[in-house]
Amino acid sequence: MSSDLQWLLLRNYNSFIVKKGPEGRAFSTEPGNLRSLHSHKFSGLANAKTIDIRDSGSGIQVTTRKSKVSPHAVRPARTTLTIRNRSGPRRALGIVSGLAKRGYRPDLRTAALARTSAVITAQNEKKPAFPKKSRGKKAAARS
Repeated sequence: MSSDLQWLLLRNYNSFIVKKGPEGRAFSTEPGNLRSLHSHKFSGLANAKTIDIRDSGSGIQVTTRKSKVSPHAVRPARTTLTIRNRSGPRRALGIVSGLAKRGYRPDLRTAALARTSAVITAQNEKKPAFPKKSRGKKAAARS
């Protein structure tokens, strides 16, 4: 079945659709949707090639779908790559952009890099906030 026909069937009837407001933009929570927008370009269900980037316990997990695999195949139709936390953000961004440079959905390169950056910043621990020093009259009154 072609991806266009799949999108026509999934467009209006899909359990992953999240609609905010009567005339607002529709979002999607499906796996493989990098921007979480309900559109054919970013759909993880209707496209043969998808990239899914998510947080895992040991780092960032990048999953790609193999496009030429039979539905009756014994081995899984997905390739999973885990990038460790200690590898660093530049290495993670290089691996993700390398997927697009090799020809695997080059139109999703910026979306994949944005998702990877968001996952990396979410993994970083926040530094504790230091108390503000009092200055001027308040400092003179304390001492």
